[in-house]
Amino acid sequence: MRKRNSLKYLSVMTWLTAPLLLSGCGSALMDPTGEVGQGLKSLIITSFGLMLIVVIPVIVMTILFAWKYRGTNLAAKYTPNWEHSNIIEIFVWAIPCVIIFFLAILTWQTSHSYDPHKPIASEEETMTIDAISLDWKWLFVYPDEGIATINEVAIPVDTPVHFRVTSGTVMNSFMIPTLGSQIYAMAGMNNDVYLEGNEIGNFRGRSTHYSGEGFSEMLFDTHVTSDEDFRAWVNKVKQSPKSMRFPEDYNQIAKPSIANPVEYFSQVSPDFYGDLIKSYKAGHGGTDSHGEHNEARESSMPMSAQAAE
Repeated sequence: MRKRNSLKYLSVMTWLTAPLLLSGCGSALMDPTGEVGQGLKSLIITSFGLMLIVVIPVIVMTILFAWKYRGTNLAAKYTPNWEHSNIIEIFVWAIPCVIIFFLAILTWQTSHSYDPHKPIASEEETMTIDAISLDWKWLFVYPDEGIATINEVAIPVDTPVHFRVTSGTVMNSFMIPTLGSQIYAMAGMNNDVYLEGNEIGNFRGRSTHYSGEGFSEMLFDTHVTSDEDFRAWVNKVKQSPKSMRFPEDYNQIAKPSIANPVEYFSQVSPDFYGDLIKSYKAGHGGTDSHGEHNEARESSMPMSAQAAE
């Protein structure tokens, strides 16, 4: 008896405390900023709503049937020989087929509209940032500004950003949930994603593909700022005495580390991103092993993720 009362008390306390515990949770996908993020949120909600057209009636009917045909309800009609109903068959098959048809159209349209490789139409000039996954940190290179950072990225508000994504280690995945799509990062491959922040603020980016011991700490801060604040941030990075040359400085940075602090580099090799990708072209004019640069490499273009597909 005492055990039963304890379980009942525990059940009540669980229900009472659950809302309080969940109140501290947030969902970046449901609170997006930017064209891509807003579009993906709309897609998720629309798809969820369409599927509820089937799910909610099934749940309701399950409860009603269980109640109506309970053992103590002697008024319920008993029909042991019933086996078929054309009306039920129509509802069971027609409604899901219609929903699947609309979901197919929606998926087709949004797959093209929010293609991560598709440039974002804007009056502002698109900015290029190279995102490189390492063990276990993110290296960001700004080729036009000639700077680089670790575990921090800044972009001007309302400015489309072309992230060129690759990996200096195992396969990984780059994502800023509040801004939109994720994209895979693979060694020796040039992948890309277009994102835009329409709201000033600080947003958390992360790796969404398990890559080993320090995976859970592969986080970085994304600062969406005004144009003035972005220029001030660039100037701050340029004050750093550190440089990012390939392969000398890169080989030191590429060593595994967990919860790596934010670092700034005021000077970057002219074609850092291209040199990194070419360093994996062993046997094709590249390097014999990762991190050992061959100056006699051929000038072949890096393979893109779309070409590999």
